[in-house]
Amino acid sequence: MAKKQVKKSWAEPFKIKVVEPIKMTTKSEREKAAKEAGYNTFLLKSEDVYIDLLTDSGTNAMSDYQWAGMMIGDEAYAGSKNFYYLWDNVKKYYGMPYFVPTHQGRAAEHMVSKIMIKPGDYIPGNMYFTTTRVHQELAGATFVDVIVDQAHDPANTYAWKGNIDLKKMAKLVKEVGAKKIPYVSMAGPVNMAGGQPFSMKNLKDVYEFCKKHKIKLWFDATRACENAYFIKEKEKGYKTKSVEQILKEMCSYFDGLWVSAKKDLLVNIGGIIATKNKKVYEEARNMVVVYEGLHTYGGLAGRDMEAMARGMEEMVEYDNIHLRVGQVEYCGHQLEKYGVPIVKPIGGHAIFLDAKKFLSHLPQDQFPAQTLAAEIYIDSGVRAMERGIASAGRDPETGDHRYPKLELVRLTFPRRVYTQAHIDVMVESIASVYARRKKIKGLKMVYEPKYLRFFQCKFERL
Repeated sequence: MAKKQVKKSWAEPFKIKVVEPIKMTTKSEREKAAKEAGYNTFLLKSEDVYIDLLTDSGTNAMSDYQWAGMMIGDEAYAGSKNFYYLWDNVKKYYGMPYFVPTHQGRAAEHMVSKIMIKPGDYIPGNMYFTTTRVHQELAGATFVDVIVDQAHDPANTYAWKGNIDLKKMAKLVKEVGAKKIPYVSMAGPVNMAGGQPFSMKNLKDVYEFCKKHKIKLWFDATRACENAYFIKEKEKGYKTKSVEQILKEMCSYFDGLWVSAKKDLLVNIGGIIATKNKKVYEEARNMVVVYEGLHTYGGLAGRDMEAMARGMEEMVEYDNIHLRVGQVEYCGHQLEKYGVPIVKPIGGHAIFLDAKKFLSHLPQDQFPAQTLAAEIYIDSGVRAMERGIASAGRDPETGDHRYPKLELVRLTFPRRVYTQAHIDVMVESIASVYARRKKIKGLKMVYEPKYLRFFQCKFERL
């Protein structure tokens, strides 16, 4: 009789040196905090949050190697040695010869949009991201979603839901002309679709399409290492290649890229514009002086650039990314055991709850995702984020709500911060909310800012 194989457990590939105490709250305290915040998790005080899954942007734990680098920050106004070290690593890991630092990714998006876009242009992309689209629209462009249809179906298990549909691209070129499309904006993995990657094959096809029509191809490389990881794990011909090699190949097909360093690079602040295009580089280098600071610091301290450079070296380590994606996978599989509806396949940086199915009795104009995020917080102190009708904003022409097909709650995992025990607590809380879902009532919006309303809008319970 064959011996039964013993299943081996896994653990986080690090030791804990420093701990940050977190406050435990009662349900009545969380009810009060949620009401004061207008049921918007962005407006909660951090000290009132138990497990913070609002975002992975700047919330990561830095390594001892990065902290050591912080001690050798060259805080010269011009020509910091940390800038040149960072530039060397941009060339090494992204393969881009030209580089401008910014204080975060949003600043990079802003400058790329101002440089590349003329009023009346169209920017196709594999699903919108909130800040990217608003900068493109403020520069005078119209965003056009050209992602594959599978991306809009939470239950569809297609492995490459971040792919661009070339038929949609061809249709747009035919309708508006290639000269009206300065660049294609391609992200990977696609945040709003549930952290879904694109394949290398699709990227190559998009590259050839853009080359044929003389359209530039730009990359939101904020979580590019996760996309490289999925290519290594899932795409034929890449199993034996390293994440570093795959990342470099991905970047080789782009004219330029922007990065929020607060994700892949494992730091708390920072951003990057990198490009092969010298003209764009010269414009960005000039513009950064107006908006951010001198071109050798871009709104950052020398110590921050050092931490970014060292984080770049760690971001391509397989064990780091395997842990990150593994935590998300574990969480998703645990939620599935309770029947909780989530976006499939499980993405790289977050679990996305399907709020339309979770709270199927609520119409979309009662903000089911916003409601669900608030309910999870009240139940356990776990903070998540809405990615649905509130995030989609309003149509600038009609003034009506945009009604996205996906109405999601994002549970975003900071890198190297939480353990499996934290995940279990969070899963049990969501399962508890799911068990009483039919009793949950929706929200109405009572305050709405003009831009990126999801950050600051307020709600009341119906």
